[in-house]
Amino acid sequence: MTAPPPTPPASGRGVRSALADAARGFADFSATPRLDAELLMAHALGITRERMILGHLDSPAPDGFAALVTRRLAHEPIAYITGTRDFWTVTLDVAPGVLIPRADSETLIEAAVEHFAARAPARLLDLGTGSGALLLAALDQWPGATGVGVDSADAALAIASANAARLGMADRATFVRGDWATGIADRFDLILANPPYIAADEALAAEVRDHEPAAALFAAEGGLAAYRAFVPDLPRLLAPGGAAILEIGWKQADAVSALVAAAGLSPTVRADLGGRPRAIIAIGTAMDRS
Repeated sequence: MTAPPPTPPASGRGVRSALADAARGFADFSATPRLDAELLMAHALGITRERMILGHLDSPAPDGFAALVTRRLAHEPIAYITGTRDFWTVTLDVAPGVLIPRADSETLIEAAVEHFAARAPARLLDLGTGSGALLLAALDQWPGATGVGVDSADAALAIASANAARLGMADRATFVRGDWATGIADRFDLILANPPYIAADEALAAEVRDHEPAAALFAAEGGLAAYRAFVPDLPRLLAPGGAAILEIGWKQADAVSALVAAAGLSPTVRADLGGRPRAIIAIGTAMDRS
């Protein structure tokens, strides 16, 4: 005897109609309203988004979905609601107190892959590691490498360490509390950094301004304070043939390039997929690389 279909929730809504309603509500403030709704629905169902789309659009909407929609309507970031964010080839746990990794930051990993080509960097340094996104993505890219992540926030270090353990990289990634490069004495083949670079008076979307940690977003001196703090240390930290790759705001290419050049390194600007300047690749002189 065929089992009867599941009883729909009291509202009578199924997944398909609930997704449409949520997406309409998100459209006023989100650039990806349908995607937001699908990610929240998949989280409420406890399955992947792909599985939901392929086999659950006609299922009853779960009771917990409405509460997730309410949080999103208050402009809470999707990553904080679901607790995860995909970055490069890894999935990271994230939470309030740590910057949410962005696809734009993958530009740094792409630049590193191009710089090292067939050879692999052995020692990595991630300044301002946050969730560990850049370091752990690079370690996943080069399984023989080891690295150090530095951050001044205990909450970020705890999340980064937990991510490394969950990804099976605890023996390859060390996380330390520090003030940029102060106290770091080793030399590294690859240095990555996504420092705070937003000027204090710059306007941000509410979901960023009201939810993500200000210390990971804003910097004094027109957004350049962090670069001025650690760029002078890069020459002593870089191993011969190595590269430091720094994320920048799209209007900061000239200013950060000048800081890199003043430190004795050669800067190259790398654009993101949208064509905007997103990273500075800093390498030593020909003599340094020999």
